[in-house]
Amino acid sequence: MSVNEFFHMGGHGFYIWVSYGLALVLMVTAFIPPIFQERKLIKQITRRLRREQREQS
Repeated sequence: MSVNEFFHMGGHGFYIWVSYGLALVLMVTAFIPPIFQERKLIKQITRRLRREQREQS
């Protein structure tokens, strides 16, 4: 089996690789935004705690 045959996959290669690409895009969009949202939330909580500590002092 050559590399060209592997990517062509018996004439179905285009559909297979497009579906793999879509699956990858969907997984990235499902996992990456929550990570950024978590970081943003942690920063907001940290700022709020610092502000409250300064107000109490």
